[in-house]
Amino acid sequence: MCGIVGLMTRDGNTPDDLVISQLVSLIKHRGPDGEGRYSGRNLGMAQTRLAIIDLVTGDQPLYESGGAAVIANGEIYNFIELREDLPEKHFNTSSDCEVPLHLYRRYGLNFVDYLRGMYAIALYDPIEGQLLLTRDPFGIKPLYYSETQSGFCFASEPQALISAGLVDSTINETARAELVQLQYSTGSDTIYSHIQRVLPGETLVVRDGRIVARRRKQALPHVAPEDWDEHTALELLDGALRDSVELHQRSDVPYGMFFSGGVDSSVILSLMAELNEQPVMAFTAGFENSTVPDEREHAMKVALSVGAEVIDVSITEDDFWQRMPEIAAVVDDPAADYAILPTFLLGEAAGTSGLKVVLTGEGGDELFAGYGRYRSVMRPWWKGGRNMHSRGILDGLGVLRQDVAGWRDNISASEEMLNNGALTKLQIAQAADCSNWLPNDLLTKLDRCLMAHGVEGRTPFLDPTVADVAFRLPDRLKLKEGLGKWLLRKWLDKRLPISEAFTRKRGFSVPVADWIFSRGSELAPLVASQEGVLEICQSKKVEELFNRNTKKTGFAAWLLLFYALWHNFHVMGNKDVDGDIFDILNESRR
Repeated sequence: MCGIVGLMTRDGNTPDDLVISQLVSLIKHRGPDGEGRYSGRNLGMAQTRLAIIDLVTGDQPLYESGGAAVIANGEIYNFIELREDLPEKHFNTSSDCEVPLHLYRRYGLNFVDYLRGMYAIALYDPIEGQLLLTRDPFGIKPLYYSETQSGFCFASEPQALISAGLVDSTINETARAELVQLQYSTGSDTIYSHIQRVLPGETLVVRDGRIVARRRKQALPHVAPEDWDEHTALELLDGALRDSVELHQRSDVPYGMFFSGGVDSSVILSLMAELNEQPVMAFTAGFENSTVPDEREHAMKVALSVGAEVIDVSITEDDFWQRMPEIAAVVDDPAADYAILPTFLLGEAAGTSGLKVVLTGEGGDELFAGYGRYRSVMRPWWKGGRNMHSRGILDGLGVLRQDVAGWRDNISASEEMLNNGALTKLQIAQAADCSNWLPNDLLTKLDRCLMAHGVEGRTPFLDPTVADVAFRLPDRLKLKEGLGKWLLRKWLDKRLPISEAFTRKRGFSVPVADWIFSRGSELAPLVASQEGVLEICQSKKVEELFNRNTKKTGFAAWLLLFYALWHNFHVMGNKDVDGDIFDILNESRR
């Protein structure tokens, strides 16, 4: 796991090494174990390294005999098998990231079709004079770029491009509308007008500072469900899960996992406990003196039943007030997900414990239909069925200066593209989430919160072998008796009965609304007077919102508070995160 940056000029001149140095310094937190640089005719690129595999000879850039060079952020989990399929190639290292170079020489742009992992790769071929940027199909690892008048630049995080002065932080109003209505933005356009995302599974070809070609590899098989019976499906699922967890444990450094006690993390814990001789380090979080459900007692019971070593991370209201400025400053591509607080503190605990790698359960709900919104999609309209994300977070609250348009356009386009007659309504909803919600909310949150502490997050559910089985499951094996993830629950119930897989859990929630409303009268004028909030909201209505304690207003108040902090750091340019929420907002109020 690492950070990568680069510049390609249009006029053929070598990029300024001082600018490359500045970019490197801005992503150093992603790779504290070292750095490497490449300089070509009109290209400069660099990597900061978090050493996970091949600690001795795996420094990047990596090269092959034809002169091609690669820098990468991520892991290629099937690198051992791929090396065996390339017996004629000479490998200079034991690094998993050397394999893409040799695959490129054999298969050209199709080299990505053979990779199984999470990655953002920059590969330069001096013979062709082309730079390739590619990202894994689920978008687990981030990659951003900008085409400017002087050339092309890229980085693992947008803040590097902005802070280095390559682009400005002008707001993209459509993406901002998505953020305040969905809690994240979608598609290739980010919230910054001049910065785009490399899409999940996309490969860009860049020559002389211009994008000249694109191709894209899909994460999910776009086929109708198979008519598998439960026994057959369980056998296929068991093989895929076991294979994925085993590969996701390939590491030359210690690893652990994040464990909530829910179905997804219990599945991963069960397999890790079976595949490891040493006790699994399981990090679990809960909230002190809170009204939200706390599943730590259940999680502890399950973890101890398999001999895991449990690290309990207790989160308090004071953590919220003190740490949120720091967290908002880390999440440069904004995802206003309240789980960002526990994710950040879990990442900190893992790093403090000496771990560089943790396995997590991201993707389980999307692949196995765990969300309640999937059950709603399956119901006819007269029984309460409706499209996903049909209402925005701020709709009906009267806080917006004017209606924000276009915030659902990309989701609608995804649903329309998927509705080709082959997929069921449930599959369309799942695939739309895998294209939008998953990479731009959950995985962005995971990446920034863990990389801030030099920790790599791995997601065994988001693996092509698992996805191929999960997406092909009949709808009846995903949703049954009012429960999602039916087959996954069935698998877990047989493997780990103590997990109570078919018991309706109270869920993992964060009491941000309780905390916000406990000090709503103090927060209201501070949030309402922030420049970013004033641009889109009516000040008086925002103040009223922070004093109306309902479920809907609670989430809306959280979103505007997060956006106020985010805007302060990433648009207004405040670099000082010292102080609590009130200190930061007081200093920047209008």
